[in-house]
Amino acid sequence: VTEDVRTDTYDALLWEIDRIAPVLRGKTKDLSGQFSTVRQVRGDGNCFYRALCFAHLESVLHNARALQRFKETVVRTYEDFSSAGFDETSFKHHLNTVVDVVERCQADEQEDTLLRLFNEQMTSDSVVQYLRLLTSAHLQNQAEFFCNFVEAPNLLVYCQQEVETMAMECDHVDILALSQALDICIHIVSMEGDEQQVAHHVIPEGAEPSLHLLYQTSHYNILYPRPQH
Repeated sequence: VTEDVRTDTYDALLWEIDRIAPVLRGKTKDLSGQFSTVRQVRGDGNCFYRALCFAHLESVLHNARALQRFKETVVRTYEDFSSAGFDETSFKHHLNTVVDVVERCQADEQEDTLLRLFNEQMTSDSVVQYLRLLTSAHLQNQAEFFCNFVEAPNLLVYCQQEVETMAMECDHVDILALSQALDICIHIVSMEGDEQQVAHHVIPEGAEPSLHLLYQTSHYNILYPRPQH
């Protein structure tokens, strides 16, 4: 999330999609009926991680109990790193960055504070690195389950090359792992495929999502549902 991140009415984005790919017209109509606003996220290969953390914090910003619960979850992930054999020097700084971001949000509960923090390059990138390392740790701690879903020579190689490395796009297995590690439910709305309607994926299935992400052409933005009347 950088300085050009903004909240726009969806009309402009829908017009641009229609102009570039008329075949998406059915999808854009379906999308605009369900979501009113999008927040654009920098397309640097880290968009999923950045979008997830920003959107989740935004969703609990005015809920003191939920914000504290998320902070406690982050602190407990120290054990996940230790179990996976990570050296403290590789993750502690990034973990502390996330805790600091949450504490600043607790201090004033202002959207502007959250946006400013994610617009600070060093802070935002450190948050992303924490999420990548946590995803890797969770994959390794649950290797018996996840090893069947990666194509690399082995799970450790996959984690080191595809997950921990900045700017590498995430795969479905990474999304599932991070969702489990942070106990966050994610709703992904996909523009991919030949259907006239958008596809919906809730991870994990059956749970109530705290955030909504738009996936199109290997990029994630943040969606805001229309108010329910």
